Amino acid sequence: MILKNVEVGYLGTNCYILHNDGKSECIVVDPGDEKKLIFESIDEDGLRPVAILLTHGHFDHINEIPAMRERYPGVKVYCLDEEVEVLGDDTLNSSRRFHRATELTPDEVFHDGDEKEIAGIGFKVIATPGHTKGSCCFYFPEDDILLSGDTLFYESVGRSDFPTGDGEQLIRSITEKLYVLPEKTRVCPGHGDVTSIAHEKAFNPFTREI
Repeated sequence: MILKNVEVGYLGTNCYILHNDGKSECIVVDPGDEKKLIFESIDEDGLRPVAILLTHGHFDHINEIPAMRERYPGVKVYCLDEEVEVLGDDTLNSSRRFHRATELTPDEVFHDGDEKEIAGIGFKVIATPGHTKGSCCFYFPEDDILLSGDTLFYESVGRSDFPTGDGEQLIRSITEKLYVLPEKTRVCPGHGDVTSIAHEKAFNPFTREI
C-alpha cells in the first residue's frame, strides 16, 4: 500500500491518500480543506477516489467532501455509525463556529470491529470514542499502519472539550483499543507527526501512568 499525506488547512489536518502500487483506485481519508491541493495530489498520480473514510466529523476533516463528491462522481463517504449525528449537525461538528457551515450524510456506515476491503486495501475499523462520540481509527494490518485521526497524536491525545467529547472515554479508547496493537505499528495521526504504538506507550504523558 502506498500512503501519501497532504497537510491541509490552517489547523494542519493530515489528509491521507491510499492506493496499491500500479492501481488507480484510491481511498481518501479526512479531506478537510484546500480542495485544490487535494485534487492536485490525487490527479498527479493518476488516481481515482472510490471512497472517503472519516475518522470523525469535525469541520477540519470534512469540509471538502461536497467538492470531492462533485469532482469524483460515485465516490462513497463512510463514517462510524455513532458519528452520523455529528456529521449532519453544523453545531456538533463545529463548522458553523469555526469555518463554513457544513452538514453531511454518509453513504454508508461502519461498525466497531468491521473488517473491510476497498480499492484492494484491507483494513479494520476501531471505534475510539472520546474526541467525539463516533471517532474511529483505521488499522491496515498488512502494512501495520494505524490512521488514528484526532484520538492519538505524537506524545499527546485529542481534545475532549468539543460537543460529544469525553476525556475519560478517550483515554480508555487509547489504552484498551489502540495500545493492544503491535508495538511496531506506525501511527499516522490527524494532525502532526507520525509516531508508533511503542513510542506512545512509553512516552505519552496522558497515558503513561495508567
